[in-house]
Amino acid sequence: MPLGTLNREPPPFFRQGPSALSKLAVCSALAFFLMVADARFKVMQPVRVAVATALYPVQWLALQPVNAVRAVSVYFASLDTAQAARDAAQNMRITQSLRINQAEQLALENERLRKLIGMRDRLQSTANPAQVIYDAADPYTRKVVIDKGVLSGISLGSPVVDEMGVVGQVTRVYPLVSEVTLLTDRDHAIPVLNTRTGARGVAFGDMSIHADAMELRYMAANADVAVGDLLTTSGVDGVYPPGLPVARIEKIERRVDTAFARVYCVPLAQVAGTGHVMVLEPLTTQIPPRPTPDPRPAVGRNGAAK
Repeated sequence: MPLGTLNREPPPFFRQGPSALSKLAVCSALAFFLMVADARFKVMQPVRVAVATALYPVQWLALQPVNAVRAVSVYFASLDTAQAARDAAQNMRITQSLRINQAEQLALENERLRKLIGMRDRLQSTANPAQVIYDAADPYTRKVVIDKGVLSGISLGSPVVDEMGVVGQVTRVYPLVSEVTLLTDRDHAIPVLNTRTGARGVAFGDMSIHADAMELRYMAANADVAVGDLLTTSGVDGVYPPGLPVARIEKIERRVDTAFARVYCVPLAQVAGTGHVMVLEPLTTQIPPRPTPDPRPAVGRNGAAK
């Protein structure tokens, strides 16, 4: 084939069309035109709305894993916060409960101390305030230890009272502490006076019925005693000042086979739970000593004095 008959144009497969620079210029002009038209006339707003509507399901599905992870993290964070708040509230409740109990205890102690101060003002004997430290070690006795001793002016046999009445008597004295035997101790006895009838008697500690009880012994079976009678100190023993409240009669048993009635009493003072007491000066320091009897002259066999 002669060379002059060949087609020198490139085949359609290799045709390049417009140049790249021409395409750039046209696209730039079109983009600029669209930006100006959209900014001035909002011509692309419907297209944007249509595209956003079409892509919303895809976006929603793509965000679900993120939302799930975020919800789980928020749940655990909220759970931790709730547990911390619960623990803080519980601790605050316990603290408030302790403070309320302490406030009630302090109010009760203040009330008792005011009553003790009022009783000390009414008493004619010297009164020394003291605090109960602990109970005695012997479980078969009813004794307590107070924080005042010889150095504080406590003497042996001193009566011990609280705001309600007689608590007991000092039976042992040490330099810094003293031991007090309570009214309900089985070896303790106190002379009492029935304020209704004026009859005297002796009350002993008796724990046969319950821990804090007393018995008014040696009362005749036909004695004039009744449930509810108030017993006070008689003052004839030279230890307790007269008129201090001691106990109240709770139960009376009269039997035909015995000449004495069994009279059970309940102490008026808080024997078991008292915390602050008042130690009184024994009455023996305020009354004159007993007179000494005159010596009798010796009598001979014939009746004449020697």
